[in-house]
Amino acid sequence: MLYFEEALRVLMANKIRTLLTITGLIIGVGAVIAIQVLGSGMSGAVEGLLGGLADNSFFVQPNVQQGDFQKAAMHEKDLADLRIHVANVSDVAPLSFVRQLAHVGHGHSPAVLFAASAERYATTPFAFGGNFTPDQVAARATVCILSYKTYQKLFPDNSDPLGKSLHVANRRYVITGVMAAPRTGVLNANFGGDVAIPYTVYERDWLQGRILFGAAIYVIDQSQMAQTEVAVINELRNLHRNVKGIQYITFDKKTFNQLVGAVFGVLTMIVGLIGAVSLLVAGIGIMNIMLVSVTERTREIGIRKAIGARKGQILAQFFVEALLLCGIGCGIGLALGLAIGYGVNAFAIVKLTGSITALPWLRATLIAVTFATIVTLAFGTYPAYRASNLDPIEALRYE
Repeated sequence: MLYFEEALRVLMANKIRTLLTITGLIIGVGAVIAIQVLGSGMSGAVEGLLGGLADNSFFVQPNVQQGDFQKAAMHEKDLADLRIHVANVSDVAPLSFVRQLAHVGHGHSPAVLFAASAERYATTPFAFGGNFTPDQVAARATVCILSYKTYQKLFPDNSDPLGKSLHVANRRYVITGVMAAPRTGVLNANFGGDVAIPYTVYERDWLQGRILFGAAIYVIDQSQMAQTEVAVINELRNLHRNVKGIQYITFDKKTFNQLVGAVFGVLTMIVGLIGAVSLLVAGIGIMNIMLVSVTERTREIGIRKAIGARKGQILAQFFVEALLLCGIGCGIGLALGLAIGYGVNAFAIVKLTGSITALPWLRATLIAVTFATIVTLAFGTYPAYRASNLDPIEALRYE
């Protein structure tokens, strides 16, 4: 306790010097904690956003950076060919939409109609009704699902929409479900479109002559996903073999998560290196200030040794001062890092996704504080050792 009180007295006697010394620690610890918290928060939010995508599906589309997109674009006949000739494919749904004016009684609203499979909303919560069934898809039932935003526009009185007829152009669809209100995030707003209809109905009513942005492929055996992706690409290349330089790309939820993880991994590494450099600079600064302190207190050390202070006591005194500097710097850095990490998560990530994810503040804190402590001890050892080895007679002569 006496060591701590003495160390605190010495540091408080030179407040500006102490603050400048621990600035590197504050920046280093704060950077490491902030990027760990923020990176994990964003990765978790994106993964949660993709949670509604089917695990047994992937998307295929022309690579717009290579070849002629118009010539490489998929058509209705391509979907039929993939269903027939590619093994392990259970279903193929077009990625396409049309903008039309939708009517229900006296209410009307512009709406984006798009094709969907029964699997598309298998895990989606509904405010009214539910998802259309595989039988309805196979039978080309004229049913539809509304987004919550579209429901509010068409039913301002919040009445029950189930069984009501939705008229689009000269076509009629029976409302079987309304998706639950989305989270407030920008990325969740109106995710997909306004009105979902079975892709079999979409192909019959709207697809004729339209090019597709791509297709959603549903597989039977998920363990064969990679092989199926290759087979789909090869089949499409064969179907469009007359188009020079044509390329197709596929991606699924796992691939997208890996991509997001890789991006944040690189960011974490870069900021982590910056934090590590800051901590090393801080360690050098601590050693420098401790050496200055030893020089300034040479006569004091000589007096202590002359009245019986042992070498270990002098060593402990300067070690405590170094650790106290580390503790103050880590404490401020911890608070700053958590504030930045949680602040950005609260205002940016929640704004985008509408959700806040569990953040690994404890792991980030342990990593940053452990590294900072090691650096402090490493650079604080020499000044403490030098102070403990001063010759008391020479120290007393020092002016």
